Amino acid sequence: MNTPKRIDLTPEQLDALLKRVEAGTLQDGDYEIIKGMAETLSFLSQALDHKNTSIKRLLKLIFGDSTEKTAKVLQRNKAGGKKKKKKKRKGHGKNGAAAYHGAEKIKVAHESLKPKDPCPDCYKGKLYELPTPGIIVRVTGNAPLSGTVYELQKLRCNLCQKIFTATAPDHIGDEKYDAASGAMIALLKYGSGLPFNRLDQLQATLGVPLPSSTQWEIVESVADKIHPVYPALIRHAAQGDVVYNDDTVMKILELMKQSDEERHGRKGMYTSGILSTIDDRKMAVFITGGHHAGENLATILAKRSAALPPPVQMCDALSRNLPKDFKVILANCLAHGRRRFVDVEFNFPQECTYVLETLEEVYINDAVTKQQNMTPDKRLQYHQEKSAPLMDDLEDWLRKQFDDKKVEPNSSLGQAISYMLNHWKELTLFLRVPKAPLDNNLCERALKKAILHRKNSLFYKTQHGAYIGDLFMSLIHTCNLCKVNPFEYLKTLQQHSSELFRNPDKWMPWNYQKPIRPALD
Repeated sequence: MNTPKRIDLTPEQLDALLKRVEAGTLQDGDYEIIKGMAETLSFLSQALDHKNTSIKRLLKLIFGDSTEKTAKVLQRNKAGGKKKKKKKRKGHGKNGAAAYHGAEKIKVAHESLKPKDPCPDCYKGKLYELPTPGIIVRVTGNAPLSGTVYELQKLRCNLCQKIFTATAPDHIGDEKYDAASGAMIALLKYGSGLPFNRLDQLQATLGVPLPSSTQWEIVESVADKIHPVYPALIRHAAQGDVVYNDDTVMKILELMKQSDEERHGRKGMYTSGILSTIDDRKMAVFITGGHHAGENLATILAKRSAALPPPVQMCDALSRNLPKDFKVILANCLAHGRRRFVDVEFNFPQECTYVLETLEEVYINDAVTKQQNMTPDKRLQYHQEKSAPLMDDLEDWLRKQFDDKKVEPNSSLGQAISYMLNHWKELTLFLRVPKAPLDNNLCERALKKAILHRKNSLFYKTQHGAYIGDLFMSLIHTCNLCKVNPFEYLKTLQQHSSELFRNPDKWMPWNYQKPIRPALD
């Protein structure tokens, strides 16, 4: 957007120009003035367009946006017409007993009857046990970390003054903080974003003090006991069929104090989120430091088996997300391209409506493939039949906007169209490669762990602290992706630390119960 040449006119000169235009008696120099006025009008229109888009983005950045669904953006409902009031489902907001899979289960036998007893009502039949018991759920509250004080009785002889102290129970162990306390602190800090000082205040209020410095010592001790699982997880992630990567800003005070020479001229600090999938298994790896997402992905892919084909890589179109010296099948995030039209929909409602509704149909098709649990090949075939015609028509429409000069390339809409066309091959990889995803949303959701930590704790103090955070975030989020209880997982790893060090590959979130199952049986 070039700034037009400045032309200064007095009100009298402007009035005289308008009279000459009306009379059709233009003079030399009038063309330059009129051209300057047209360029200024175009410049102001574009500036207003960019301003409105920027303000909209700023408001979303500050206050957030509940959804970017097409119906919300275009202010309509699926059926069109008036918005219908949603009916509240029966039992909405309540969890069934199956949702409490982490709760303790206590079987309560009938107080006077048992199976095969005669019926106390008809006296003829015999009782048998139903497969589904009656269910009552009771939820109790506790401090995040509770404590027990053992008062050992002391007796002293009144003659020889010898003191006899009661023996401590065997089950309490020698450690003040058990495996469960370390798992809970790590889960609250790196899984839920609760800073050490906030937990410090909460515990002090509840009468079980837990200073911030002590919390750090506990999680550091836990990391010492379980850290081999982190590089093992990275090795597993390197073998993925599809890898997603992106990064977000993260401060490390130790790096900020280093000179430019020590940091080799690098200024930025980031947490990279790298998600890897092998069939239905999902793994998350977080890496914090001065390297970009592409560099961190290259570090992980260096551990990939040479016998495997190149993975599909999903990311946005930033060049820093690409791993150098490693071959990947590149896919770009369709949601990023779509979001550019969402941002300018207010200024170009008709054009953006067509784009958003077309992409909505593509996402509906992808949802169908997930609902029907299609194989990768079946999913590809379905998209080629249903989504390929939609994307072909969309590409033709986008090109015609420029070819027919309907859209100014430098406008915000033109920039959105240019982004889509420039990366069309990567944005439509899902139409050619079986396992290629549509977007990078899986990684974006994972990075919310790091963003939550940044919002609450602001920074890491040292590179070592960042490593500890990466370790716990990776394990916790991988547990979430595998539908494994992260509290039980972290606790179990500590309890089997020696076995873990011998073979960390057997202690991943998806298989850690196999080594301990024989002992439980």
